[in-house]
Amino acid sequence: MTTPSVHHRRGRTTLVVERISEQLYSILCERITSGEYAPGSRLDPQAIASEFGVSRTPVRDTLARLEHDRLVETRPRSGTFVTRPTRQDVHEVCQLRKGLEWLATGVAAETMPLEQIADLRNEAVNALRAAEQGDYEPFFASDTRIHHDIVATTGNSRLITARESVEPFVYWLRVLGATGPHRLAGSTHRHLEILDAMAARNPAAAQEAAAIHLTEVEEWTLADMASHDIVT
Repeated sequence: MTTPSVHHRRGRTTLVVERISEQLYSILCERITSGEYAPGSRLDPQAIASEFGVSRTPVRDTLARLEHDRLVETRPRSGTFVTRPTRQDVHEVCQLRKGLEWLATGVAAETMPLEQIADLRNEAVNALRAAEQGDYEPFFASDTRIHHDIVATTGNSRLITARESVEPFVYWLRVLGATGPHRLAGSTHRHLEILDAMAARNPAAAQEAAAIHLTEVEEWTLADMASHDIVT
């Protein structure tokens, strides 16, 4: 995620005047999806406004946007809390991804340049090696890029927008869920199957591998989140 620009004054972090709501959304979204704000934790609008030196209005707007993304929820007479993902949330997000990315993978298998496919493949292999040494960030970056590039290759602006609408939740589930080395190895295996089928210009095989991959992602995410008592 892009880190917004901030100014520091007298020990307090303040936002630049322009695009306050956008910057605030980026910061709070990052804190939620990175796990800095734990699922179920309460968000204090006044504390947020004080931290960034802004009025309650952009804070209210930002929390409304995060609620639209289903990253937070407002409970009457209780306040605003970081969402605790449910099994239904995981299923819905993965089901949506499967529909969109199955279509996108078929298009990408016919149109993505071979050089780009090879680059994605090399990055995936190197990311797995890093994960085996305990560094998961290259895998997250590779995973994000593979799925992003496949969808972007369609050139279908509506499909791209639909996929982007769940990206914060997807990133969040990725951080909360399948982070074990065995899960990353399984995902990398599927990524390579998808990319190899695309390189062979075999849309059907690429789409089949993509569908299996997202079914496995759902299963692994639910299992790992349940083991950490996160999913409800």
